[in-house]
Amino acid sequence: MNAIAPLLLQWYDVHKRDLPWRHTKDPYLIWLCEIIMQQTRVDQGLPYYLRFTQNFPTPRALASASEDEILKCWQGLGYYSRARNLHAAAKSMNGVFPTTYEGVRSLKGVGDYTAAAICSIAFDMPYAVVDGNVLRVLARVFGVQTPIDTTAGKKFFNELAQKLLDTKRAGDYNQAIMDFGAMVCTPKNPLCPSCPLAGKCKARATGQAEKLPVKAQKTKISTRYFHYIYVAQGGFTWLHRRGTGDVWENLYEPVLVETLSPELPPNNPQLKKWFGAAKLTLLTSKPVKHVLSHRIICADLHVVNLPPARKVPAEFIKIPQKNLHRYAVSRLVQKLLEKYNLI
Repeated sequence: MNAIAPLLLQWYDVHKRDLPWRHTKDPYLIWLCEIIMQQTRVDQGLPYYLRFTQNFPTPRALASASEDEILKCWQGLGYYSRARNLHAAAKSMNGVFPTTYEGVRSLKGVGDYTAAAICSIAFDMPYAVVDGNVLRVLARVFGVQTPIDTTAGKKFFNELAQKLLDTKRAGDYNQAIMDFGAMVCTPKNPLCPSCPLAGKCKARATGQAEKLPVKAQKTKISTRYFHYIYVAQGGFTWLHRRGTGDVWENLYEPVLVETLSPELPPNNPQLKKWFGAAKLTLLTSKPVKHVLSHRIICADLHVVNLPPARKVPAEFIKIPQKNLHRYAVSRLVQKLLEKYNLI
């Protein structure tokens, strides 16, 4: 069974990607990398990693920053709870990153996978990582039909990953199997003909590579309809800050009305409350689709012109339009505002 470790390490020594976090043993920098790269492609996450290491080079620098600064630096990456957890974890360190598995695992936002990655790479501790790439490689090589999203499946794959770990090169092995899943044993169109594990892969032998791993449950996708209204009020605009517990918690956005259908009814009571008889102009020719893990958001953008004396409702703040770029917004809002040259 352990015959795959030498093959993966040989492959990694030749094909590993030259990435900045692979030139350090600093656990803080490795932690930043692991959090940023969760559910994120390397090419997408790399600029964020460089930005964070430049702006917040130490745990103390990150802890001292404001949440608005961190969210702005994170803008566009998605899953914003990761940024808030980074901030909370940095504050709990008192300027020093923990050096034990238990200490790393106790950080807010750090689970078993992230703790194993940090401790194996930074401290050479013998903890195996289990992420989506690893699950796919193991399920295919060993032909495992047990669903990965069940209690039995999680237990089986965790134990298998730990058995396969090369404890002498734990950090390299973990990075090797993750890179291998991202570059060779890909979800679709895996590079089976050139795979160094092809001779040992049960999925290839049975023609099931793209059918593994197995999931017991499918994510239910729902559709939501957002109607953003950009307020133009004599050189100022209005913003709303989303509340606690929201997927975009503490991010800013223009006025928003959500409806059950693609249309925005002209007699919507919220519109009358905020804007009176002022007319809205639709800017989008068709809704902009924004796909999240479990929902699709169809968003329109409208503009409304208001007189300078119009009172701003309590749930909004009034800011100079020229300062709008300073506020952290979701990727969806950023796309809409940039498309119509509003930021």
